[in-house]
Amino acid sequence: MSNIANHSDIVIVGAGPAGLAFARFFKGSDLRLSIVEKAPLSAIENPAYDGREIALTNTSKEILQNLGVWQRFCPDEIYPLKQAKVYSGNFDYALHFQVPKLMRAMRSLDRLGNLVSNHNIKKAVYDEVATMDNVTLITGVGVSDVQTDDKQATVTLADGRVLTADLLVAADSRLSGVRRMLGIAADMHDFGRTVIVFRVTHPLSNGATAQECFLYGRTLALLPLNDTMTNCVITLDNTQAGELLSLSPQDLAHEAQRMFGDKFGEFTIAGTVHHYPLMGVHARHFVARRAALVGDAAVGMHPVTAHGYNLGLLSANTLASLILAAHRNQSDIGDARLLASYDRRHQAQTRPLYHGTNAMVKLFTTDTRPVKAVRDAVLRVSNHLPPVKHWIAKQLVG
Repeated sequence: MSNIANHSDIVIVGAGPAGLAFARFFKGSDLRLSIVEKAPLSAIENPAYDGREIALTNTSKEILQNLGVWQRFCPDEIYPLKQAKVYSGNFDYALHFQVPKLMRAMRSLDRLGNLVSNHNIKKAVYDEVATMDNVTLITGVGVSDVQTDDKQATVTLADGRVLTADLLVAADSRLSGVRRMLGIAADMHDFGRTVIVFRVTHPLSNGATAQECFLYGRTLALLPLNDTMTNCVITLDNTQAGELLSLSPQDLAHEAQRMFGDKFGEFTIAGTVHHYPLMGVHARHFVARRAALVGDAAVGMHPVTAHGYNLGLLSANTLASLILAAHRNQSDIGDARLLASYDRRHQAQTRPLYHGTNAMVKLFTTDTRPVKAVRDAVLRVSNHLPPVKHWIAKQLVG
């Protein structure tokens, strides 16, 4: 291990929920970590509500419990997701998912997963990492350059400081600048669509059931929070987004109510409205010489299958487990064979799901008459093929 000043065992670029979760795996170890984040410390300590509700699988819950993060969530802000329904074009027929009976019995599961607000996840993970004395957090400064060789990774910050490490981990978003500096190509898919998110209250129960409504021209997802509060997610072409965003918040809530056919009664806006461009990304490789990608820097998913942060946690868990095992064996944590093993595992975990999700989205957002018939047939066939329903439900459960 080098004695160079500012040398760490691992430098992590990005203090989002994936980068911080990765760091948390090393609590109690003697590995030294530096985390670089361009946002100010105040934004990490107290992240703002951003409208996003994250559907966490049961496996993700177990990971967060093991990290001490889950215990930091306010129980009243953990929302059970017990069922899911998918509609195509109208509300005459739904593909319906519940926890498979076998999984319900073997794992004592009573839900597909849980919904937790993104800002609450960020704060809980940060609060855990803040207790670690082997972590140095450098905020308010970006990265201007990265270089790696057979011996170490070198990170140059925008203020001129230079950090070195045995391993560099990029966790700096799906438009990762570090990924580009490392020369790692990525398959990027701009869907040409905008996501609008906001909470509403309503008089009728949502039944702790997620509703994914592939309507013609728009997609409406309803994510159940408490019994009479729901997170609305409207996805539509960028050319149409301005019209909805020009509405008052309450008129936007009424539009979502109309799109859902008034099934929950009158929608009342319950907070702020947020919107985001919709883009997917999958890196061709998740590693380079003495460097690895985790979280959205590796894979940024379309939100329809709700796997984004779940895959980010999975990447952190996979890579951290390999590093800790190597460290226990007094092996090089930046060894090319270790990184190749991570790449193989996480590619296998993500690539089929990424491309499968994009194909499904293309199918269910194409509104030509022949495709409409195929969309309807897919729902009906899937509903009557237990192996297919079980496989999809398994992905939802984790």
